[in-house]
Amino acid sequence: MLAYLRHVGNDGWNHKRVYRIYCELALNLRIRPRRRLKRHAPEPLKEPTRPNQVWSLDFMHDQLADGRKYRLLNVIDDYRREGLAIEVGFSLPAIRVIGTLTQLLEYREKPSVIRCDNGPEFISHEFVSWATEHGIRIEYIQPSKPQQNAYIERYNRTVRYSWLSKHLFDTLDEVQEYATEWLRFYNHERPHQANGGKPPLMAA
Repeated sequence: MLAYLRHVGNDGWNHKRVYRIYCELALNLRIRPRRRLKRHAPEPLKEPTRPNQVWSLDFMHDQLADGRKYRLLNVIDDYRREGLAIEVGFSLPAIRVIGTLTQLLEYREKPSVIRCDNGPEFISHEFVSWATEHGIRIEYIQPSKPQQNAYIERYNRTVRYSWLSKHLFDTLDEVQEYATEWLRFYNHERPHQANGGKPPLMAA
């Protein structure tokens, strides 16, 4: 700054005067760095050792041919990556999520853990109460950490590139019908690398 005033500004000020004005303008105050928030290190994603140990839930979004947006609720069993349900709707509030899971419990053993993000449907009082009533622990991932729910994120990508982005549907019924048929194919016929090249329901 002093060199600039002397050689460019031609002010002829000495260093004492420059420093005095510098202090009067409070330019000498030290900027305190922000404190970094201490975050707990996330637990590594553990490989389930049996069916119905951990179920993972997540939402996807797309739109119909007329531009109306709809949602998909995906539910998988992390063991062997079996797809359990794909629920389709314009709106999928907590009560719809609970309804889907309740239907699954009619013919499957309840999971020990449900893994999901912090979406409003999953942190709602209704959903938490339902899980508590059934003795199921909810394991929430950290915000902006989808890798902590990697199994269903990988499944979502398969859904997206296998059929959701390839077809344009006119109605929700068409989406639901296709999703149900694809889910049967996925579990019984589609090879899965995590299962040694076998479909989920053929893996030991």
